Amino acid sequence: MSLVRRARPEDAAEVLRLRQVMIDSLWSAGGSGSTEWHAQSLPALRERLAEQDGDFAAFVVEHPGRPGALAALVAGTVEYRIGRAGNPRGRVGHVFSVATDPDARRRGYARACMEELLGWFRARGAGHVLLLNASPEAEPLYTSLGFTRDPDPSMRLPL
Repeated sequence: MSLVRRARPEDAAEVLRLRQVMIDSLWSAGGSGSTEWHAQSLPALRERLAEQDGDFAAFVVEHPGRPGALAALVAGTVEYRIGRAGNPRGRVGHVFSVATDPDARRRGYARACMEELLGWFRARGAGHVLLLNASPEAEPLYTSLGFTRDPDPSMRLPL
């Protein structure tokens, strides 16, 4: 039996906690560490976690030493873009949250969650998967799963 399961609405607060762990580790120099946004995000996240057939999925592992807590999280979406060579159906997977509780690292939890998410992407016909924020510590995991670095010509406009 797998340690990994699909996240449920009742996991929403823990999912946000682990997302904050990821945010804090990626942007520790410029991030505020503020969790004030969690209260506003919680209702929408609960709704999305309740949708089992939508374009969003989160996979988690329960923390072995803390009942009710999560040890690891991976979340992503499938998006449609106009097709192209190599992805004629235009379905693209996006991984946007990968986090492991600091006291549960180096146990294979993130890998197990990523493998579930990649299977979910395949089942939905994604032609490729994008991973936007890879920390140097996690890069060996992603490389071992087949991810490669791409030149990033993206731009951002905050609204």
